[in-house]
Amino acid sequence: MQLDFEQAAALAQQLREKINYYSDLYYQKNESTISDYEFDKLMHQLIDIEQQYPQLLTPDSPTHRVGGHASNSFAPVEHVVQMGSLQDVFSSEEVEDFDRRVRETIDHPLYVVEPKIDGLSVSLEYRDGVFVRGSTRGDGFVGEDVTENLRTIASIPLRLKQQIPYLEVRGEVYMPVQSFEKVVAQQEEREEKPFKNPRNAAAGSLRQKNPKITAQRGLDVFIFNLQQVEGLEITGHKQSLDVLHELGFQVSPSYLRVDNIQAAIAEIEAIGQRRGSYGFDIDGAVVKVDDLSQREQLGATAKFPRWAVAFKYPPEEKVTTLLDVEVKVGRTGALTPTAVFEPIQLAGTTVSRAVLHNQDFIDQKQIAVGDKIIVRKAGDIIPEVVAVAQHCGAPVYHLPEYCPSCHTRVVREEGQAAVCCPNIQCPAQLMRNLIHFASRDAMDIDGMGPAVLEGLVGAGWVHAPADLYHLTEEQIASLDRMGKKSAANLMASLERSKQNDLSRVVFALGIPNIGEKTAAQLAQHFGSMERLRQATVEELTALEGFGQIVAESIVAFFAGEQNCQQIDRLAEVGVNMQSLKQAAGDTFAGKTFVLTGTLPTLKRSEAKELIESLGGKVSGSVSKKTSYVVAGEEAGSKLDKANELGIEVITEAQLLEMAK
Repeated sequence: MQLDFEQAAALAQQLREKINYYSDLYYQKNESTISDYEFDKLMHQLIDIEQQYPQLLTPDSPTHRVGGHASNSFAPVEHVVQMGSLQDVFSSEEVEDFDRRVRETIDHPLYVVEPKIDGLSVSLEYRDGVFVRGSTRGDGFVGEDVTENLRTIASIPLRLKQQIPYLEVRGEVYMPVQSFEKVVAQQEEREEKPFKNPRNAAAGSLRQKNPKITAQRGLDVFIFNLQQVEGLEITGHKQSLDVLHELGFQVSPSYLRVDNIQAAIAEIEAIGQRRGSYGFDIDGAVVKVDDLSQREQLGATAKFPRWAVAFKYPPEEKVTTLLDVEVKVGRTGALTPTAVFEPIQLAGTTVSRAVLHNQDFIDQKQIAVGDKIIVRKAGDIIPEVVAVAQHCGAPVYHLPEYCPSCHTRVVREEGQAAVCCPNIQCPAQLMRNLIHFASRDAMDIDGMGPAVLEGLVGAGWVHAPADLYHLTEEQIASLDRMGKKSAANLMASLERSKQNDLSRVVFALGIPNIGEKTAAQLAQHFGSMERLRQATVEELTALEGFGQIVAESIVAFFAGEQNCQQIDRLAEVGVNMQSLKQAAGDTFAGKTFVLTGTLPTLKRSEAKELIESLGGKVSGSVSKKTSYVVAGEEAGSKLDKANELGIEVITEAQLLEMAK
């Protein structure tokens, strides 16, 4: 239903109030009265209105949670109140020493003890109750402006419950265990190097140039300190946390005020015992003087405040027996060994498995099945084998010589840590290969998602990518949630994909070390699949950006009999094996373009293909090396950067004219 402006404004206000109400219930009171689906419907309804009437988009709109425009850089932010670090202590004796130093300056101190969240410290600033700026700690004096990324974190209020003239608070952005495990699983599925711990994951996610990526990472925040305030009278730390909670902030998960240091030490121990039950990572507990005027009396050293210390818990390690090593085959054929050991309790959970990474890792630690091994949780999340505590006398474990799934002899390329199965028809690789083959950047078979592929493989109709082109409309229509219309659309998409450029086919094959750009380079240089299959290491290393390892992996791939059979089968069903972009010209040779905003007629991908077909390069960021910035409607920070650097800005029409 099309709304006029007044109707849209009224509905937008109602939707914001509802969304903020449900968010407050969830984050402040741990209550959920509607489903995620219903909440998402409200959010998408508001997004539609704000897209129809951009003038209705307000600074405190909850739609900022989904992420805004990407940024090329983060502006510096000078901290008026220094964001210092705390002095670390590692024993109850050191905590007592801290207490003695405090009592030398002030009388009858009260302490507040709270968990120390392991994340990334940030500052949040509010004017008249509205969130206006957020920044990282940086060096304590100057941080980076990450406002747009922080807006995507649902527990950060965009508008406070009171209209306070000015407020600055300090918090810790972290990645909850559940979000961390999800991100790591996705990275492992894509065979990317996973984040080592939640803190690294949070830091990497918050500093993404594209807020949409930050929004997908499931970050959260706890507010733990009041930095500056106008319009409120605050005298103590506990009082400040109570007030901040009332204003709508998610404050430290627990904070206890005590009147003696022994009670503080008891709470440190209690937090340590609870650490395994938290849904987030902590690396210690903080003891702070409660009275803010007493803090001023105590002051600070050049490095640390004298009114607080951070107690650090030692990493928990346990000895167990290695029972077995299981080997998993990934999409690219890499064999990943996993240690299976007698179950142990670590950081509050039972663990019995840990990834051993590769043969080099096993050799370095001299691991054998039957050994007593030392295991800990990296960042209290991911189990890892630290060392061998006692050797059993058995030989060091070696990965199998033959793929455990298809029994093809495995290979290890020089300079590579991974041992790989070179057979692209290997059953263990099949589902991942098919998902990659059909993906948007590869063959772009619209409608051929993981669920459909699982149904086709489960029915026994698909054993290799070429089998997709032998499917019938009746077979597809018989799958769950697939009717005649969906089946017809999918058949049409399969047929269209046969006309793809050779570059997409090369990328879809999943050749180790070959990404989308290198696949396009290979297709354009060699012109045909047949010519590429005959390429030598010498020819390949002569190409710009191709080293010995990449060249050898390409040659090894095409030397595989099963791989060549698969390519021949694709050619037999009519998949194009020629470059459609070859010899278009060199009009843009040596030129680098950056695309920004929405172009009038061309899709971003079409403009990119045009530029590359004429010898040019397309970059994702503006620099002094940029030749032209092609700007469309709603061009963002890239246009600003181009103007700042004096880069020539052109329209789509000018680009097309230049291409002629």
